[in-house]
Amino acid sequence: MSSSKQGRAGIAPWLSARDASQAAAFYKAAFGAAELYRLDDDNGKLIVCEMSVGGANFWIQDDPDCRPETAGRSTVRIILTVDDPDAVFVQAIGAGASDIFPVGEEHGWRIGRLADPFGYHGEIGKRLE
Repeated sequence: MSSSKQGRAGIAPWLSARDASQAAAFYKAAFGAAELYRLDDDNGKLIVCEMSVGGANFWIQDDPDCRPETAGRSTVRIILTVDDPDAVFVQAIGAGASDIFPVGEEHGWRIGRLADPFGYHGEIGKRLE
């Protein structure tokens, strides 16, 4: 992928946790993590948040069914943020990725989800401003 096609890019871990609120509290307490973005459900329960430790950003998503020990299930996803998620998504599909959900707009993002040929899931998107 040429840099002229994608522009600025970033990759960050996306961690699934049985209780995202407890996980976020742990990272704040353990590493001084700062919360950069937060999405709560209608009851105020944390669904997903972006955090940063010294400029190293990562995401935490609430997943009550998360069992890291379960074979065939990963608790980490990658989110690739780019200037043109539509073009990069199409490029990834062309390279052999499978479409999980197409690029669209939700929660302040233009984002889509795919699976690579090795079974890892990833998001490709950009925050809308």
